[in-house]
Amino acid sequence: MALMKLSDFDFDLPEALIATRPAVPRTSARLLVAQADQITNSTVSDLTSWLRPGDRLVLNNTRVIPARLSGTRARQSAQGATEARIEVTLLEPRADGAWSALLKPLKKVKIGEKIRFSDALTAVLEGTGDGQGYLRFNLLGDDFDAALSKAGAMPLPPYIAAKRPADAQDHTDYQTVFAKHSGAVAAPTASLHFDEALLQKLRDMGVTFSYVTLHVGAGTFLPVKVDDILTHKMHAEWGCVEAAAVQEIEATKAAGGRVIPVGTTALRLIETAAQSGRLRAFEGDTDIFIYPGFTFRVADGLMTNFHLPKSTLMMLVSALMGQDAIRNIYAHAISDGYRFFSYGDSSLLFPKPPTD
Repeated sequence: MALMKLSDFDFDLPEALIATRPAVPRTSARLLVAQADQITNSTVSDLTSWLRPGDRLVLNNTRVIPARLSGTRARQSAQGATEARIEVTLLEPRADGAWSALLKPLKKVKIGEKIRFSDALTAVLEGTGDGQGYLRFNLLGDDFDAALSKAGAMPLPPYIAAKRPADAQDHTDYQTVFAKHSGAVAAPTASLHFDEALLQKLRDMGVTFSYVTLHVGAGTFLPVKVDDILTHKMHAEWGCVEAAAVQEIEATKAAGGRVIPVGTTALRLIETAAQSGRLRAFEGDTDIFIYPGFTFRVADGLMTNFHLPKSTLMMLVSALMGQDAIRNIYAHAISDGYRFFSYGDSSLLFPKPPTD
């Protein structure tokens, strides 16, 4: 395979096009529709005009946790009591019930010391490794979720967090209306454009839905640091495709309908589940890396927001549409003032059918 350079997926984006708040209402976001070589400006509320009866949308029902916490570590010494402010970003739950997390400053906490986040929520540092800490909280299950909801802030992407802090509105804005299974520290952002009324309009016209779960990790924001992208190592995320979803997707394919994942997370997960050559039920970690040359086995299209330059997600949409087509799509989006990234506008991408 020919060398693909990181610079092949770069573009100049005016900072003014980076959205820091979503469109209100959700469905008023703009929608760029790309079908083969044709680009059309639309809105998410008009999605019914671009889908057909018998199409199936695949939705990621992960729930974003308010993973940013600010706490204090108290310590007694011969000189008296001292406190240190500790900022924590939860990354993922571990099999033993502890959480891996980023602690700043990590050096201010010793193993065995307690960090207090609220009257209800505390955690003990059980260990460290790879620049992370491993925290065991004093609560589990629903009690943990309730305390975390009160004490935590939503983990906004770095390019938004650099412009403003998370606030109470983000608890609603940065969560899909069908979020179900807690565990993500980033939202499946293409799905943020849906509300219940749009979902019902789509059902009424004969569009069907399948739900899968991929807990989006903080690694989704890690930059690619190698010039030869084929040497890039993807982060792993936990996902699940249940047998019922497999049957639904196969039935849609057999009936001639299109399978359209909403978001790169849903696409990556169903393509992971089909890596054997046929879609199968799947549960576990995926580190699938989709770049030009990839063979798509399930997805017939994709609804997705506009992505960061030089990111693995730019490589994914380039794999789906072709690099020249994506350059044209992004040039159109920039010149037409589409809003970019997690709280930005969306696109509906249908690749050219393969030629025999």
